[in-house]
Amino acid sequence: MSDFAGKVVVITGAGSGIGRALALNLAGQGAKLAISDVDTIGLAETTRLVEAIGAEVKSDHLDVTQREAVLEYADAVVAHFGKVNQIYNNAGIAYHGTFEKSEFKDFERVMDVDFWGVVNGTKAFLPHVIASGDGHIVNVSSLFGLLSMPGQSAYNSAKFAVRGFTESLRQEMLIAKHPVKVTCVHPGGIKTAIARNATAGPGEDLAVFSEFFDRKLARTTPEDAAKTIVNGVLKSKPRVLIGMDAIALDAWVRLVGSGYQRIVAIVAGRMMPKSS
Repeated sequence: MSDFAGKVVVITGAGSGIGRALALNLAGQGAKLAISDVDTIGLAETTRLVEAIGAEVKSDHLDVTQREAVLEYADAVVAHFGKVNQIYNNAGIAYHGTFEKSEFKDFERVMDVDFWGVVNGTKAFLPHVIASGDGHIVNVSSLFGLLSMPGQSAYNSAKFAVRGFTESLRQEMLIAKHPVKVTCVHPGGIKTAIARNATAGPGEDLAVFSEFFDRKLARTTPEDAAKTIVNGVLKSKPRVLIGMDAIALDAWVRLVGSGYQRIVAIVAGRMMPKSS
């Protein structure tokens, strides 16, 4: 029997990409699913796919930036299933643009979804995950939560924040001796629509950036990413790196320290697509 059989699993951002792949993977292992997204069309398709597997699923439109709605959602999920064992805070957006030309609202939007969405989901579900007696919180950061890149100051800020928050939370769970494992996930380039659905700052050609990402950076499929995450959860890993790019670059940054910043600036200046 699967270690996930009968467990109630919450997945945000389940309408596509890694979120959908996680839902399908865990549904295939007998988990009961509470899935959500702001993309109602994508969410409906994910629901159809997991129901075809035979999984019990609760599907809801949810904006993770709306704190009260997330708190109410957590109560609704527990009322429906009777418990929650795991939450995968996966919902996220991307933004490309230099800090100099970006507006405060651009930063705020990325932080609201990518960082506060994780905090909101964790805070809302933590009491229920603790009460389950067999809990796990999985927060999705990024390769860009391990190293910084030019043009990604907003995204870097959010993903570094997710990493720090998640690592601190894990320590608190250990100190309190709560029955809750905590994992921070750092995907590298994943073949999803995140770059195509991103927003961009003034003077940035989003089409050029997304084409560059899809052609040069996206190497790992969402299905392989989901397998890696699930395997990490089974092994109670505190950190999960997804893709050889994430593994190699994490090791490189550890090796060269802060010197990586100048090297990245030089390389990125040569490789990054130029805006029109």
